[in-house]
Formats: sequence, structure tokens, C-alpha cells
Amino acid sequence: MNRGSAALVAVVALTVTACAGGARSRPGEVSQKEDAWFQAGEAAIARAEQRRPIEGRAKNVILFIGDGLDVSTVTAARIYQGQLRGESGEENALSFEAMPHRALLKTYNTNQQVADSAGSGTALLAGAKTKAGVIGLDQDVLRGDCASASGNELTSIFRIAQQARMATGIVSTARLTHATPAAAYGHTPERNWESDADMPSGAIEEGCVDLARQFIEGEVGPSLDVALGGGRGYFLPEHAEDPEGVTGMREDGRDLVEEWKKAHPGGRFVSNRNELVRVDASRDAPLLGLFASDHMPFESDRDRAAEPSLTTMASRALDILERSDGGYFLLVEAGRIDHAHHFDNAYRALAATVELSEAVAHALERTDPEETLIIVTSDHAHTMTISGYPTRGNPILGLVVGNDSAGNPATAPTLGADGKPYTTLSYANGPSAPRSGLRRDLRAVDTVGPNFQQPAQVPLALETHGGEDVPSYAYGPSAHLLTGTVEQNYVFHVMRRAAELD
Repeated sequence: MNRGSAALVAVVALTVTACAGGARSRPGEVSQKEDAWFQAGEAAIARAEQRRPIEGRAKNVILFIGDGLDVSTVTAARIYQGQLRGESGEENALSFEAMPHRALLKTYNTNQQVADSAGSGTALLAGAKTKAGVIGLDQDVLRGDCASASGNELTSIFRIAQQARMATGIVSTARLTHATPAAAYGHTPERNWESDADMPSGAIEEGCVDLARQFIEGEVGPSLDVALGGGRGYFLPEHAEDPEGVTGMREDGRDLVEEWKKAHPGGRFVSNRNELVRVDASRDAPLLGLFASDHMPFESDRDRAAEPSLTTMASRALDILERSDGGYFLLVEAGRIDHAHHFDNAYRALAATVELSEAVAHALERTDPEETLIIVTSDHAHTMTISGYPTRGNPILGLVVGNDSAGNPATAPTLGADGKPYTTLSYANGPSAPRSGLRRDLRAVDTVGPNFQQPAQVPLALETHGGEDVPSYAYGPSAHLLTGTVEQNYVFHVMRRAAELD
């Protein structure tokens, strides 16, 4: 024991003696050992002592990305899920919180303190940080400059996995051409070039290709074994109607869905939940599913008969990928957590996070941790905070109700200095911020309803991302390498090392 440790032990011993009124106790004895919280702590220590790193190669890798899943969102969703079951909520745990290894990821882009999903998705899937708004290209590219893209392409882990004869799949509740899923297969200096209609004529003339075409024609997209998500309109010509009666967006007249079908005569295209659940995994591969013209609906708004959940999509993807003798790499994105936060709408963000937890639980149940590495993480944070000293079990979406002077729940909401109550959850900025500078009086407002927008400070058309570190959780071969505080692109290198894709 060094001098510092010895001094600390001495101070602790003196403090314990003083608190006990001078009574001496034998070393190791504590008065609270019958306390339930104390016993739970001892049990947690015993479990932790049994953990051992899982060595060997990961035959399979599943990367879950909760878009915008920061620590505050995890905490609030944990409480929300517990309260849905009638519990106080704070003691609950989401499925991925039980995973034994974790790290904090630094999310900044090379040109921004606060990241966007394009640069951060590229970091996670290509192993190198880059600029905001840039997908699959290094930091030397100029955003929106087609000519600067050539020679700056990065190789995604999907391409590496396919070269190693692993099966590959993408699942997202966002458009398949959106920033995070596109980072698996795309290379573009502008994330918004999702269809040719989104591109300036100069970029098209210089040879840049929109992301929907890259999905159909590129080096990764055509070899995907399964891809499920939204964004159907970006694959269809503007004169064509999709199954929901919505016309496509493409101005080049190409029907990329039909082109995909012709290129994959043994494959299957599906556009709703019923078609997806009827897929025969033994023969309907590759599989492409586009379930909405734009992003898929929020989980809380989903038509459960017609639109698949994130868990259903992930499960069907695994049905196909598990048939591969060479293992598989699967990306699953809960993309709409982010979008709900942008609207200052915690209800939908938390519902989407709970669904992510269900999808992770399903993956954990059906995979072997000795051969499958599962990582759950985020691309960036948001500005939602949890505050106000609410009493234990107070509705996480509700007004703050604190405790009285005796430490018991109060009978009325806590009031701010302006005499108005406030919610536990709030945002630093966004569309719900008052333009007049005066807060709303929320006493007669249903703050727990799906359409309530939590209060914000700075008025903006959309709430921004947050710049703090985001959590990652891991289980399986090489999961122990995710520890401490690391750069976001480190996750790529953990996955590559675990699957021995060197």
C-alpha cells in the first residue's frame, strides 16, 4: 500500500469511528449489511468478479446504432419503460444496460465540435473521422464539392466483411439512403444527395452519383444479403406511384426497385409487414424491403398490422444472415430517436428507445456470446436534460413534483421563479422555445401525451444535436476492448479486430 492509500484508509477509519459515536467495530463489519440496497451492491460485486473477457474470433458482428441515443435518453427511456409496467422506473434497466463492457465515445467531427450523423456514421463504419455532412470520404474532401471526392474514398467495414465472405445486412427505421445506413455503402461529399432530384446539375455532370443509385450500383449495396428500411420514394421515378399511392422522386426516370429485382432474380422485394413475415429465409434472399416512401413511422405511430417494428425487421434479417456459413455483419439503426428529439418530442424518442431495447433483447436471446459480438451505441447526443428534483416515481414525461420538508412526495408541482410549473425533461433549443421569452403555464397541459413538445430555451426550427460523449455497450468476443473514453472511430477497429478482418 502506498502512502496515499494508507492515508485514505486512515481517514475513512476515523470517519466511520466518529459517525458511530466513538464505538469501535471489527475490520470489515458494517451496520447496514441487512439493508436491501447494501445486499444488492454485494451481489453486483459477486457477479462482476465472475466476468471474464471472451476471447477468440467473432464469427458474427451486430452493431446497433441508436441515432441520437445519449446518456440522458437512456436514463429517461429506462424510467419510461419501467413506468409503463407500473413501476417507479428508476430501478429498471434496458436490455443493453446489462451488457458487461462499455465505453464513452468522443463524437466530434473533424470540422465540428458537435457531430452530425454523416461524419459520425462514417467514423463508426469506416474507422476514420471526417467532416460533418460527408459520407464514406476522408477529411480532405470539401463538403458539396463533387470534384474533391475522387481519391478520398474510405472502405467501409461492410466492404471488408463481404470480401471475407461474410453475409451482410442493414436494418433502419430511417430511409436506407439516410446518413447512417448510407455510411455502410456510400461515398458522397454531401449527405443530402439521396436521389438525383436532390443534386445540383453541376455535381451530376461531374460524375457524382446519388445514394440510391450507389445502393443499386456500388461495390457494397448490390452484394447485401438483406436491407430493410424506409426511403422508397428515392428509388422510384417521379411519375410512378408506390403501394401507398405516393409518387417517387427520381428525375432520371429510373425505377431502381425494378433494376434491383432484375439484378437479383432469386431475391425478394417486400413493401409491408405481411410480406416481410411471409418471407422464406431459406430461399428469399437477397431481400430488399422498403416500407415507406420517406422515413418509417415513429414506433408510437406505427400501423402494427401494416408496418414492421425494428425488432421484426432485425429478426427477419437474422433469419437470412444466420444461414451463412461464413458468419455475418448486421447494422441495425433506430433512426427515429433522433428525429423525435429534433422536434423536442421526448415521448416519441423514448418510445423508439424502448423498441431499440426490445430489438437488442431479441438479438441477445438468439445469439451465442462466444461467437457473436454485439455492440450498442450512438452516433451523437441531443440537448435533452433531466432536472428539477422530482420525487421518486414521478412520471418522467410529467411536471416536476418534488418532496416536502420531511422527504415525502409533495401534493403540487414545483414552481419556477416565475410562478409556473416545469417538466422534468427539457431541451436546450428547438421549435418549442417561446418566441416571446415567456414560458407557457403548463398546469392545464397534458405533458405526457404523444404530441407534447418539451420546453426549450433557444428558438430554432429544429433542435440541434448535443456534443457530449455517447455510451457504447458490448458483449461477446473482444467486447472487453470497449472500455474507457475513446474516439468514435475506435468502434470500427474493435469490430474489425474481433472478426479478424485484417
